[in-house]
Formats: sequence, structure tokens, C-alpha cells
Amino acid sequence: MKKSTIIHTLSELPKEFDLDSFLERLIIIEKIDEGMAEAKAGKTIPHDKVKKMVSKWHK
Repeated sequence: MKKSTIIHTLSELPKEFDLDSFLERLIIIEKIDEGMAEAKAGKTIPHDKVKKMVSKWHK
């Protein structure tokens, strides 16, 4: 994660905030960034394959 992302996220919060909420927000941003990088690298699962996987879970 870039320092600028942390600063930007911090600047969007009110003057007083809960530290846990801030950390959760940073974790979410990090996970989204990781997912976007994986998608860009072609590390995704086709929708049809996911549908088949999920249908097996519901049996």
C-alpha cells in the first residue's frame, strides 16, 4: 500500500474517528487493490466455472 493511499483515506475521515474503523478501511482498500492486480494479471476464474463450484456447495 502506498503512503499516499493512507493519507488520502485519513483525510476523508472526520476529525474524530475509531482507529478500528480506519484500519478496517485500509484492509479493505488493500484487498481490493490485490484483487485488481490479480485480475489485471489474468488470475481470475471464469463466471461459468464459479457458478459450477457454488452449485456444488449447495448440495
